[in-house]
Amino acid sequence: MTQAFTTADARAAGLSAKRIRSSDLEHPFYGVHAARDYPQGLIDRCQAFDQRMPAGGFFSHATAALLHGLPLPFANEQDPLLHVSVVAPARAPRATGVRGHKVEAQPRVMVLAGMRVVDPVEAWCQLASALQLDDLIAAGDGLLTGRIPLASPPDIAERVLEHSRRRGAQRLREAVLLIRPRVESRRETFLRLFLVRSGFPEPDTNLEIPLPAGKPRVRGDLVYLKYKVLVEYDGKQHRTDDVQYNRDAERLQDLRGAGWLVITVRKGSSPAWVREHVEAALRSRGWRP
Repeated sequence: MTQAFTTADARAAGLSAKRIRSSDLEHPFYGVHAARDYPQGLIDRCQAFDQRMPAGGFFSHATAALLHGLPLPFANEQDPLLHVSVVAPARAPRATGVRGHKVEAQPRVMVLAGMRVVDPVEAWCQLASALQLDDLIAAGDGLLTGRIPLASPPDIAERVLEHSRRRGAQRLREAVLLIRPRVESRRETFLRLFLVRSGFPEPDTNLEIPLPAGKPRVRGDLVYLKYKVLVEYDGKQHRTDDVQYNRDAERLQDLRGAGWLVITVRKGSSPAWVREHVEAALRSRGWRP
């Protein structure tokens, strides 16, 4: 539950104007107040503004995408603006720290953490006018990832058609052809796109790989099952989490023992190095351009 309250709430509770202006209170938005030590993450800021949300208003665009957990090229700390939309003819909200939008038709809206928020696919479609293509694909991969994905490919394709006359429609049409399920990070998305654009076959994403009897199945990031070649992106957590690091080392050793060729790509790996080693591995297993 939000710790923010409006001026009207405060006065109804008997607080004087002087008390409302006291230094131990924060004033995140005009007419909205909170204890000075109240949390200031994205949800907290949204819940604070929600106290003065215009009638029929809802969170949208990048704010909605972040609330749904879609991977974006910035964290909410780097995008302090809250995106809030209303349906025409209502006027877009204006407030410090808020970017107001006016949309022509009522989008699909759901309740999240007690707030009205456009649904995940709508949020993704709205990003098309603001994100570069690869960032949009990475966010779209996020729609199809997780134990319970936020959307299905048919849902997404249908919504892209609905956005055919809006800003970013062409970019959406390009992105929807390239989003894939089970992608666990933006870097995995970018690595997959790099491999395909380099002329290599498209790998399967986070596929379960069978191992000899007695060994558990393992998952690999970018899998060429036909050629028994695995391309892994080694994220920062693999180096800072000892348990995860050891588990990954054992998994990769099991794969190599089963005859798999494993190429590990890190943030600092050069494109030329990645291209050279992936090509050598695939060619050694019979692939030809």
